[in-house]
Amino acid sequence: MRETKTKGEMGVGEKETLKKEIIDAFYFRHATKEFNPEKKIPEDDFRFILEAARLSPSSFGFEPWRFLVVQSEGLREKIKNTAWGAYGKLPEASHFVVILARTKLDTKYDSAYLQDHFKNKKQMPAEFMENYLKRIEEFQKTDFDLLDGDRPLFDWASKQTYIALANMMTVAAQIGVDSCPIEGFNREQMNQLLAEEGLLEDGHFGISVMAAFGYRAKEPNKKTRRPYEDVVKWV
Repeated sequence: MRETKTKGEMGVGEKETLKKEIIDAFYFRHATKEFNPEKKIPEDDFRFILEAARLSPSSFGFEPWRFLVVQSEGLREKIKNTAWGAYGKLPEASHFVVILARTKLDTKYDSAYLQDHFKNKKQMPAEFMENYLKRIEEFQKTDFDLLDGDRPLFDWASKQTYIALANMMTVAAQIGVDSCPIEGFNREQMNQLLAEEGLLEDGHFGISVMAAFGYRAKEPNKKTRRPYEDVVKWV
């Protein structure tokens, strides 16, 4: 029977091969502006991409996100006509995801969402959970000053969604799927559209960012980045 190795037990050759595959995926990934409408992502491949999002880390383990996979042609058309950054991606993209972040209603230290999340989903012991929520309260009140108005906590939650977004785009590139992150929209107008569609759960969510997935219609320009020595400083 074949034994399964942990990542730490990889041989040097195996590790170098994996490292090359990962870096190759980063070179492959571009913000794809035009998708081939004839090519669709297989269902199991896109579920793999979504699973990478679901398993992404978040501060304090809040998981303050929701991933709306927009396949409805009617809603796609509305988004296309509302968000200028989506205009060139819809309807050609195989899959289109609106990433929502939870609002202050759910992310404040004493919210019902966090009580349920830590008790029933994380299954924290009562005493540990009480102390954990006190630490979160201190963090929100003092460390990051997040409780003055509704926007600071929402923006903090939105930061977490970008971790999931990055992971989605990376694993997509590793299996040859293209993507494009999209911030090109008026936040108020998109929230209004999503609220009218009943997708924001009475203010418990707001739009954070969007992303299109599919297959490129043409090859992009060569990837360029600032040199390693310019962006990395060992101190």
